[in-house]
Amino acid sequence: MHVGVVGLGRMGRIVVDRLLDAGHEVTAFDIDSEAREKAAAAGAETVAELTALPDALPDEERIWMVLPHGEVVDETLDELDGHLSEDAIVVDGGNCNFKETLRRGESIDATLLDCGTSGGPAGAELGFSMMIGGPEWAYEELEPAFDAVATNPEGHARMGPLGSGHYVKMIHNGVEYALMQAYGEGFELLANGRYDLDMEQIAHTWNNGAVIRSWLLELAEESFAEEGNDLGTVADRVEGGSTGTWTVQEALEQEVSVPLIYQALAERFDSRATGGERGKFSRRVANRLRYGFGRHPVPRTDE
Repeated sequence: MHVGVVGLGRMGRIVVDRLLDAGHEVTAFDIDSEAREKAAAAGAETVAELTALPDALPDEERIWMVLPHGEVVDETLDELDGHLSEDAIVVDGGNCNFKETLRRGESIDATLLDCGTSGGPAGAELGFSMMIGGPEWAYEELEPAFDAVATNPEGHARMGPLGSGHYVKMIHNGVEYALMQAYGEGFELLANGRYDLDMEQIAHTWNNGAVIRSWLLELAEESFAEEGNDLGTVADRVEGGSTGTWTVQEALEQEVSVPLIYQALAERFDSRATGGERGKFSRRVANRLRYGFGRHPVPRTDE
């Protein structure tokens, strides 16, 4: 399969590299010429203009966008739309608001698939977990590409109609917030409790057979190993929040109680009023966990 990829940031390059490794052909575009050069060195064809991408695909137009949510997605679709046939399929591989996805699907002539993506930069080696929405025929058409980029053929699935992929990923992120908050609170109590404990050792032990073992807990173990038992200069400041906010808004609309997700989101917002100090250990754990799975910058204290 020949796939066009738009966006060559961390996640986009993983998509390109995994497609190439699986024997697919890739033609890529990014506004950054250096990013295009690096993709070309890895084996992809590149184009210097977005509008040249459809014509550079020799067979059917199959385009995978890996862009941050927001205006850049609309701008890219608007620029591409006049150059795509009605048979074209465009995958939105960013984690966008599902309501925006529904609007975008109605605004273009091509078929849109929404692909909520989890796994972060670790997906370079392991592959992603992908939650996909859109017409079944379009999903089946792109299955070979999804197989290549996912952890394995079990690492992706069609959730339902357009919007459902981003919807499921949105709620996935809300669950992620609550899990990080729970781990953080547990380690905060351990750190301030009755005993002088080794946090890395505890995380390691829990990850070997305990009910609460998980990848997040593996990242907690890694965090303590690299930052120290007290997390060193990691600040009480947790960035992010858009998908968690959308999750809470949807819960309000559907009249579903999500107190754990709401509280985890509120903790993030409150952390930004601390001025980046050491503050609450639970939020410092969440701060460092975000680096573990997403390589997000780690706010630190001035110490």
